[in-house]
Amino acid sequence: MSDTTKIKIGIIGGSGFDDPELLAEQSERAVSTPFGEPSDVILEGRLNGVPCALLARHGRNHNLQPSDVNYRANIWALKEVGCTHILATTATGSLVEEYKPGDLVILDDFIDRTWGRKCTFYDRNECGPRGVCHLPMRPAFCARARAALYAAARDRGYTCHNAGTAVVIQGPRFSSRAESLMHRQWGGHLVNMTTVPEVVLAKEAGLSYAAVALVTDYDCWRENETSVSVAEVLEMFKKNVKKAADVIIDAVQILAADQDLSYLDAHKELVASAVMLKE
Repeated sequence: MSDTTKIKIGIIGGSGFDDPELLAEQSERAVSTPFGEPSDVILEGRLNGVPCALLARHGRNHNLQPSDVNYRANIWALKEVGCTHILATTATGSLVEEYKPGDLVILDDFIDRTWGRKCTFYDRNECGPRGVCHLPMRPAFCARARAALYAAARDRGYTCHNAGTAVVIQGPRFSSRAESLMHRQWGGHLVNMTTVPEVVLAKEAGLSYAAVALVTDYDCWRENETSVSVAEVLEMFKKNVKKAADVIIDAVQILAADQDLSYLDAHKELVASAVMLKE
């Protein structure tokens, strides 16, 4: 990648990134895509001098449930406005004792338990890319972006785990206890509803993608544990969302200071090598 290439970092989240003073030179931009409309308008501007684009995953009024989010339109729109990276936040339940409510986790893998969601851009849409993409998902997340998030959390002194497998369920309901126990047996550390297909599509788009998870509860696998509730999740999220926001903000600066951007070319080359086209 040439030295003149500029990075632009997309941020997918919601609460914690709605401060009107967060971005300088900000403007709203409505983007239409071949795959429909994204969750909301994109807010563009500069975060401490770095070009950024903010998108509320569930809409700014949080009116979209996880299975109704148009993940393809969201990722496509962020790429359309020039994003090279995406940093995401996600609320998660913990499946292991040591990942405590209030902790942060930099995700490094996932188990997909969703269904019916559009998980690829290569679906013969006449305005989309051609061919069939058999994309490898190891690693699932960009190592460079993950390292930036972890360094930002560590420098802030926040309790942060540098790896975690998210079991992504369909939602909008929470897991049953039997499901929660099963997810633990599978090796999951966390459970959420939105990482898939977001991470898959970002990688298929050739973008650098990483996510910081905020642990809100212990799901329902522990003995004598009451069932997780929306009120509990929201209370913990509101108490600690500033941590995730701080980490994203600092990670933007770390990524912008990186002089070696060859990993961005590597992401694009991986996608190109995974596409099968009929001769």
